[in-house]
Amino acid sequence: MVAEREVLHTESFGEQIYGFAQAVRVGGLIHVSGQTAMSDEGTILGEGDMATQMREAYNAIDRVLVTFGATCHDVVDETLFVTDYLAAAAVAREVREAVYGARFDVASTLVEVASLGLPGMLIEIKCTAQI
Repeated sequence: MVAEREVLHTESFGEQIYGFAQAVRVGGLIHVSGQTAMSDEGTILGEGDMATQMREAYNAIDRVLVTFGATCHDVVDETLFVTDYLAAAAVAREVREAVYGARFDVASTLVEVASLGLPGMLIEIKCTAQI
């Protein structure tokens, strides 16, 4: 028996230039593509500010999850790709507490990369949620 797939496309700037789905739900799992602090028009929000970009990436994740009836509290695994590990580590706890609460019941990996999709991007977060 093959589980039904539900796919979310938003026609955002990133989808148009790269070609991907924002998320794919298979059964109770929602696989969310990497989210950034980029507006639908392609503007980077919070340029040069890791905390702002991290908040915006989590806001984007929440907007995607809501379309499937989920929230960030349903996230079970996340990977944060950052261009500056130390800058991310300095703000991650505060930003993530606002997302998940004081107890982090989510598997998480923080990875430093040389660059992301566009100049000025500091962070991209991909995750999996279960509902």
